[in-house]
Amino acid sequence: LEPDVVVRRQEALAAARLRMQEELNAQAERYKEKQRQLEEEKRRQKIAMWESMQEGKSYKGNLKLNQQEVESGASASTVPKSKPNKKPLRGGGYNPLSGEGGGTCSWRPGRRGPSAG
Repeated sequence: LEPDVVVRRQEALAAARLRMQEELNAQAERYKEKQRQLEEEKRRQKIAMWESMQEGKSYKGNLKLNQQEVESGASASTVPKSKPNKKPLRGGGYNPLSGEGGGTCSWRPGRRGPSAG
């Protein structure tokens, strides 16, 4: 092996490692910023909830509206899936408590008294 080839290979390896480390640092910085924004949004929601509670309004309704707005914004980019008409799993006459219309098994109470052990 020639020494200049080995040196060039080591330099290329070091440069690649440095690029990968810089990319990783950039990804970590983006993640931290995203987490910071999420925490800020949660803090704003808590403040809004507290203020509406102080005014005597229902804060749960506001929270649901905020979540629907966030979901509608996120779902706008995705294509809504159409749901086929689903039939119920059991007929309308099924009642598990009556013992009618069910399967082959039926519930019976256990024996009275202490268990035989």
